[in-house]
Amino acid sequence: MACIVLLLSLIAGCTADRGGSPAPSPPTDPALVHVASGALRGVVAPDHRLFAGIPYAAPPVGPLRLADPQPAPPWPGVRDASHYGPRCMQSLGGDLELGRQTDEDCLSLNVWTPAPTADPGKPRPVMVWIHGGAFVNGSGRIYDAQRLAARGDIIVVTINYRLGALGFLAHPALGPPGHVGNYGLADQQAALRWVRDNIAAFGGDPGRVTVAGESAGGMSVCDHLVAPGSRGLFAAAIIQSGPCQAQAVLPVAQDRSLAYAAARGCTDPAAAAGCLRALPADRLREPVWFYGIGEDELSGPVTGSSVLPADPMTVIGGPDAQRVPVLMGTTRDEFTLFVGMQYLREGVRYTPADYPRLLADTFGPDAPAVAQRYPLTAYPSVALAYSAAVTDGVFSCVGDRLARAMHAAPTYYYEFNDRAAPAPEPLRTLPFPVGASHSLELRYLFDVGGTPPLDPAQQKLADQMIDYWTSFVKTASTETASPNTDGQPHWDAFGDGGQVMSLQPDGSHMTGDFGAEHQCPFWNGLR
Repeated sequence: MACIVLLLSLIAGCTADRGGSPAPSPPTDPALVHVASGALRGVVAPDHRLFAGIPYAAPPVGPLRLADPQPAPPWPGVRDASHYGPRCMQSLGGDLELGRQTDEDCLSLNVWTPAPTADPGKPRPVMVWIHGGAFVNGSGRIYDAQRLAARGDIIVVTINYRLGALGFLAHPALGPPGHVGNYGLADQQAALRWVRDNIAAFGGDPGRVTVAGESAGGMSVCDHLVAPGSRGLFAAAIIQSGPCQAQAVLPVAQDRSLAYAAARGCTDPAAAAGCLRALPADRLREPVWFYGIGEDELSGPVTGSSVLPADPMTVIGGPDAQRVPVLMGTTRDEFTLFVGMQYLREGVRYTPADYPRLLADTFGPDAPAVAQRYPLTAYPSVALAYSAAVTDGVFSCVGDRLARAMHAAPTYYYEFNDRAAPAPEPLRTLPFPVGASHSLELRYLFDVGGTPPLDPAQQKLADQMIDYWTSFVKTASTETASPNTDGQPHWDAFGDGGQVMSLQPDGSHMTGDFGAEHQCPFWNGLR
């Protein structure tokens, strides 16, 4: 999972703070907003406003390190909200944003709105975006939501949350039994509470909030669907490429957290909490790893804990989960990114002799059956055979299972299927095509920079996707929630037939073959 960090380090290099002088202020200054903690001055552009770097919780430092977030303190005067806040502490290896500042005091968010009007009309719906990055890298600043806000006429909030060890270390000394870890998930809940309490000041509707995310962010959305502390904080959900099964259980997370702390000199259980909170922050910059998918690892939320009592895969769709409208999906070639980044980062060159080991590392005792279902003779290379197996078994068919479990509420499924999607230049030098790989759909929704421009057909698809996403956000609190909008191909609910919207520049259309194409009956039979 950490490979997405390196991809975004390539595509985020052109992301920059939106500066410039505010537009001339009318009598009611659209750049000035008052929230619970004080006044904010943002940036007004012709088609949007941006309020950046807004604290939504107190700095998680000193006694608040490795603890649940606390409310943001008030500030005097007018706070400058024209620049993003620092990223949360993260490893600088394969740096996601090319050396931009990281800090332990990082719990801030950014609010994008459409351009102000003399008659604002009804409050606008809101999408809260949770970034990906294997729970070890990333930030809200990467995702320039100007087009989503302006074209879709919605408000978009992008957030930071604690990452790696500072966000998820589950050492048993850090709290009462079971109430350890998941600090990053609790940060996300605090951001959602902030939106509930403050978004009206920006013209937003706190009753029409959609929580959304991709990769680790999509997995976070799965967690919020079942976390008791997230109930009532959103009306709908968007899950993009979320490996929602990749959750560590509390005993595993505690064991790995004990070893992590001991490696930093905090070996005495009675004194470990104080020891960890007294360490220089740089000593906790490197992640604690909880879960592996083949040769890729991620940190992240811990199930069986007080914050996340149950594994989302076991309870989504049942009485212990929120039943809200869901838009979700995957990309056609999810795992080519991860194989490609292993090639680029570590010079890995897979040979036929490596194939059984790769499958065994990823699928354990099911590896022989997977090798029979995905024989090397059916693919041009080991890289593409392995990628196809992991795409289907870890992403596509997990998504299919989740969509079938959530049938009680409106559920819409997509597959991003532009196999010529623009990718950063290093990925275009690989000896195999990455196709419609993990995260490449983000370029169609946000301005993340660093890739070749979309061609006219791809730009049309980007506009179509923004229309679908924002239509869903606008209708998501109703019983007739739907991504459908005038002028775009009709999108049917997933339903019993497994209807999936194939998003592609040569003509998006519905298909009922998604499960068969990704061999989901086979994967479901392995459970």
